[in-house]
Parts: sequence; structure tokens; C-alpha cells
Amino acid sequence: MKKISIAAAILLAFFLCPRVNAQSTTDYFPGKWKVTVYGTPNGDASMFFLLERKDGKLTGTVNDSTDKEMTKLTQIDEKDKDVTLYFTTQGYDVNITLTPVPTDSVKGNLMGMFDAKGVRVKQ
Repeated sequence: MKKISIAAAILLAFFLCPRVNAQSTTDYFPGKWKVTVYGTPNGDASMFFLLERKDGKLTGTVNDSTDKEMTKLTQIDEKDKDVTLYFTTQGYDVNITLTPVPTDSVKGNLMGMFDAKGVRVKQ
């Protein structure tokens, strides 16, 4: 009888562990990000993305290198491991895809052509 109760306790622990881990995930993208896009025709470009979650959806703005708001994000596509941010700059509709990398950093590309790297700005 004792063996059955121990086996049942172990089996119950296996079923509860995945649920505990699923609840402990954090929302990676909200915050302020300094992103540099490398190799554009005008040279390397730095910008800030201010992202926040409102009513379950990610929203935000794009700021220039002096942290002055340039434009609002027109669309945000969230996938399992990355986010694509859409905005208008200098009369062009562009997008940047960002993927998390360890220690509050992101990497990605602008329009699938220019490499980008970014770090979370601690406030």
C-alpha cells in the first residue's frame, strides 16, 4: 500500500510540474529598446522602440537617437519567439523583426535586408 501511495505522489508531481513552469513565463518585449540597424544606405541607424502591453496587445512608438518620438507603430505581429514591428519612416512603410537573445538583448533585421541588434534600456 505504501508503494502505491508513493508512486501516486510521484505521478501527480509529474503532472503538476509543467503547469507550474507554464505560469512562470515572462513577457519579454515590453520596455524600452535601443536598436541599431547596420549597413543602411545612410549608414548605421540607431532608434528606440518603446513597447508596452495594453489590453493584452503589444503597442508602442519609435523614437530617434535623441529619444524624440518619430512615429507610432502601425502594426505588431507576435509569434512564438519573435516580434515584427511595422512603422513609417521617411515616407516608407518598413518593418523590423526582433528575436530575443540572452541577457535583455535582441537581434534581427530590417526589411529582411539589414542586420539589427538591440539592448533593453534600464530605467
